Amino acid sequence: MSEFSFRKKRGLSFYRKQIKIKKGLISNILECILIAAIMAFVAFVVVRFFGIKTVAVGNSMEPVLKNNEEVYLDRMIYVISGPKRGDVIAFLPKGNDKTHYYIKRVVGLPGETVQIKGGKVYIDGMLMNDEYGIASILDPGIAENEFVLDAEEYFVLGDNRNSSEDSRSGDIGAVKKEDIYGKVWYKKKINDRKGGFLIFQ
Repeated sequence: MSEFSFRKKRGLSFYRKQIKIKKGLISNILECILIAAIMAFVAFVVVRFFGIKTVAVGNSMEPVLKNNEEVYLDRMIYVISGPKRGDVIAFLPKGNDKTHYYIKRVVGLPGETVQIKGGKVYIDGMLMNDEYGIASILDPGIAENEFVLDAEEYFVLGDNRNSSEDSRSGDIGAVKKEDIYGKVWYKKKINDRKGGFLIFQ
């Protein structure tokens, strides 16, 4: 083999190695870009749908929530399914965006009939097993008579029944699903110096 042929083969081999190195480098760069894009998307989703926070205004949800206690909202869950009885939701009364978000507990579901009599909540004529209300209801409001919920309407009450402006009030009434901002899922521990979080029950 001539020296020229040897140099030619050696040069070709080196050139091929360079191409392999460049291809590997490009592949690594593209992989890093893809991972960064996925992480950015996940971060966006988490912040957009799970990182929204608001505060409880007043004492209507005591003892579960106190005045000015921060809560975090899950905005994704009601895209997939509707609120369930017992869910604590944040909503704008009648869609009024000039007021603060109200935080209440879902009691009545779409299509149900709600009535408050003798200080108790009745759903479709049956006494509701009310494990959240802390007192007998003194003012039934508009639910003194049977209140029928339309499709995608919810009847909500504060846990502190006698210190709550909720669906019993004509100014609020039934809450439409489109006016619900999200489900309360975390609350900030106000007495925790470390600023920890509690899963909301």
